[in-house]
Amino acid sequence: MGIADIDRELEQAKNSGAVRDIIIPPCPELLTALRKEVALADPDPGEIARIASSDVAMAASLLRTVNSPLYARSRPASTVAQAVSMLGVGPTIGILTGFLTRNAIPINSPLIAHFWETSTRRALAMGFIAKQLYGVDADIAHTCGLFCHVGILIMLLGVKGYSGTLAEALARQDRSFTQTENAAHKTDHAVVGAIVAKTWRLPPVTVAAVRLHHDFTILADSHYPADVRNLVAMGLVAEYLVARHEGLLRLREWEQQGEACLAQINVAMEEVESWVDTLYPIFESVSVA
Repeated sequence: MGIADIDRELEQAKNSGAVRDIIIPPCPELLTALRKEVALADPDPGEIARIASSDVAMAASLLRTVNSPLYARSRPASTVAQAVSMLGVGPTIGILTGFLTRNAIPINSPLIAHFWETSTRRALAMGFIAKQLYGVDADIAHTCGLFCHVGILIMLLGVKGYSGTLAEALARQDRSFTQTENAAHKTDHAVVGAIVAKTWRLPPVTVAAVRLHHDFTILADSHYPADVRNLVAMGLVAEYLVARHEGLLRLREWEQQGEACLAQINVAMEEVESWVDTLYPIFESVSVA
């Protein structure tokens, strides 16, 4: 399989498979406008600030984030335009994408009480890792980290009995998370999340990485572009870093596939351990309330 095959698989799943009756939320109009501006050869920070300012809650979220310890600015931003100028276009879009995605998929479940905090940490970790590597787009990595598990929310909202499946998948040790999902529902959150990413017109590399983020067989398959394989590998490294921060003692996928993922991105375990300390204050600053 390659990216074209993934695209066909997602179309087939959306039209005729178990996903057919799941409601995929439309991409928020403001996110569409932001992505349209960013797609230009020379995106206008002023236009991005205008779009961000058009929603009071989104503007407040952006200002709260830029003035948080996460960015450790010597002087606070008092306007959205100042926030965009301080952050730059890429990080601003990452923050706004997170806000709009959270508000497009509202859900309240004790099983995932800290879902968005974890997703935000994963996105920040993937963006950070990308900046340590050569030729990896940090903004795409950040978005990929944010969307990896969005399919879980969509399945909670639209699939009968999925909350029980989720609890089982989190607890089982004899098979993978996606195997438990497929056994119960004939699909999984990687497929559903990729359909969301595709529906929202995210870059094809992001769609592919979301679809494949639990399929580590692709790391040795040259049919897939290197940037997709890198994102999948970075995703598991990010999961490990977030798990360390959140006090999870074991991460089965990391135990099984961590070495292969580090080899894919040519990073030593000693370097990853140093990232744990670097990312600690960044992770601590995450708040999506």
